[in-house]
Amino acid sequence: MCTPVPPSDTSAEPFFTVGLGFRPGTSTERILDALREVLGDKPIACLATIDRRADELRVAADHLGVEIRTFTAAELAQVDVPNPSSRTDDALGTASVAEAAALLAADGPLVIPKRTVDGIVIAAALSPKSPLT
Repeated sequence: MCTPVPPSDTSAEPFFTVGLGFRPGTSTERILDALREVLGDKPIACLATIDRRADELRVAADHLGVEIRTFTAAELAQVDVPNPSSRTDDALGTASVAEAAALLAADGPLVIPKRTVDGIVIAAALSPKSPLT
């Protein structure tokens, strides 16, 4: 599970664990832009993805000051998601990266189903330490 770091002002806004799926070579700038488009300035507890994309996500996570959680394709494939993709399953051996990673890392409900922005798939679940869970 991702443990959110409380902001200096302790507002009641929930923390989100964000799952991401993206192609190799995706720039940090594109990842951050996509995150801003989907989440705005909502607080992020951590980023989660398939293990083979961890290094590419490191700079974005450092920029946001959050940790990265990674999962194998086999772990992701065990998660029941609302929007599975046969194309993703054929390519990676799991029908979901973003939604499954968010659900596994947060251990909370999916509140933003997968959404694709500039080729980056983003989904978010409430973090277990969120005031709303």
